[in-house]
Amino acid sequence: MSHSPDPNEDDLGTIPASHPVFHAEQALLGALLFDPRLLGDVTGISADSWSTAAHASLFAAISALPPPDPNEHRKTTAWLTQVLAAAREEARGLSASYLHTLIQVCPWPRHAAAYARMVEAEHARRRLRDATGLLVQTVHDVSLPEPVEAVLAEADALAAVVDDIATRFPPRAGILPRTPVPPPNAAADPTEAVEEEQLLLATATARPADIESVRWLLAEDFTQPLHAGLWQCLTALARRHEPVDPVTVLWEAQQRGLLHDGSEPSGVLRLLAEPAGSVGHWGQRALTRSLLAAADQAGRRIQAYSDDPMNTPFQLVAGARRALADIGAIRTRWQHATGHSLPQPARAARAGPAARHAPAVSPPARPVAAGRTP
Repeated sequence: MSHSPDPNEDDLGTIPASHPVFHAEQALLGALLFDPRLLGDVTGISADSWSTAAHASLFAAISALPPPDPNEHRKTTAWLTQVLAAAREEARGLSASYLHTLIQVCPWPRHAAAYARMVEAEHARRRLRDATGLLVQTVHDVSLPEPVEAVLAEADALAAVVDDIATRFPPRAGILPRTPVPPPNAAADPTEAVEEEQLLLATATARPADIESVRWLLAEDFTQPLHAGLWQCLTALARRHEPVDPVTVLWEAQQRGLLHDGSEPSGVLRLLAEPAGSVGHWGQRALTRSLLAAADQAGRRIQAYSDDPMNTPFQLVAGARRALADIGAIRTRWQHATGHSLPQPARAARAGPAARHAPAVSPPARPVAAGRTP
């Protein structure tokens, strides 16, 4: 997660101190300041892994500066002074007292790898939330000339983030988020969808031979339950090679119980009696709406998962992949319908520093801090 801090501020209020990751970050930085050699045990952490710009600046300084001689570090704060000077180039609000506070609040420096894992897990949650936000935002951007292509590109980017997280937190079998799934978003203005679905049904009734050419269209792509049911009636009659007209479709609808919701037979007949355009055109319009709705639902579902602190990275990966699979299924049908085959982007390599291994040595005593003896 990138930061653009005011260099005159310490940025330490970005994440409430009551949030566990804030304390994990403090503990990790304190461990590294206490014993810089522990940096070799820390993997998967980079400058954008931190919740505050001040912490990111400190980590960057610790990573960039040569580690001090352990015996010298045990006696003086010279290396801490260098770290502070380097970090203040990006976060001028940092103070020497805060570095000493970090050392003091670290429970056990030898647990640095565990603290790093916590920081990395929270960073994974933020990355997933940010990528999902872009997907949902793109779904609702009415200014896009090619909305499907743009949405699928964001879905691919989100999938790459999920794959990247999975390299560090592989999903475990049977571990899915327990977060309640949000209900589907109601269309802001369903009028257009209703009218186009009616035209599709009427045109398919008038030209049943064209139904076979839109086998990629499913009942679930319709926004209205009655329309979905009538499409099933049409495809069933066509598949059985039975006569298709408004009356035969109405009779099939009765057999399937579609009129039990109070739909008037005369209203169904009127709906099926006004064809226009082509079945393929209206079918593609319905499928496009269905794809965008699926992307919106998948995005909001993943957002709900990432907003729930009870979900582990393992669960986030499993839940996100399950949600993205719903987009993938409709994407395949959309490509068959339109003849557009969008290239799959290369999966991004995992960001972060390469694994380092420090020698197994005992940490030095804590360096002298203000008001504290070593």
